[in-house]
Amino acid sequence: MNSQVANLVLVLVIIQVSRKLDLENPDVITYVRIGYVTVQALTLSLCYFIATRIKKINDTTEIKYVEPAKPFTNESPQVVETTVRDYDLGKTMDLFKQTCTSVLIMLIIHLYFGFTQPLFIQSILPLKSVYQNQMVQIHLLGKKAEGELNRPFKNPSPFGWLLEAQQPQTDKASIKKASKASKSKDD
Repeated sequence: MNSQVANLVLVLVIIQVSRKLDLENPDVITYVRIGYVTVQALTLSLCYFIATRIKKINDTTEIKYVEPAKPFTNESPQVVETTVRDYDLGKTMDLFKQTCTSVLIMLIIHLYFGFTQPLFIQSILPLKSVYQNQMVQIHLLGKKAEGELNRPFKNPSPFGWLLEAQQPQTDKASIKKASKASKSKDD
């Protein structure tokens, strides 16, 4: 089953379960809050653990790829030269920032607007997201960095093949073309 379809089904199931709960009961709200904080703390702890592990491994293998231009801008694709260590640390930092942003949004939704159902949903969904994260797959679960886990990672897209041009390119022709474009732009 496609990852996006699985996420949609999971959200629908969680919503149905949350409707069965008494989310007006202060005791239930307390348990939902504890669950949410626990899951977010676990996610942030995993980010720290993975970053520590990446630094310990210190893989300085070079990666060279073309980062596609942002959609609807006049920017040209950029050639990126980095190491596996730096790339993995960047992806781990992305997970950290994503988690912090999610926590901030949930604080506003729950504490300011008083909604509890999104808090319940976000106390379950991050577990699946963290499990599917490439850094967790490689550095925690010990999977080999090949296939879908080959760096640079493909950007997940709900539209699949429609946004194939927005994926990082690793072939020599793309790298050469982007290098020439950036050199001619600098001149």
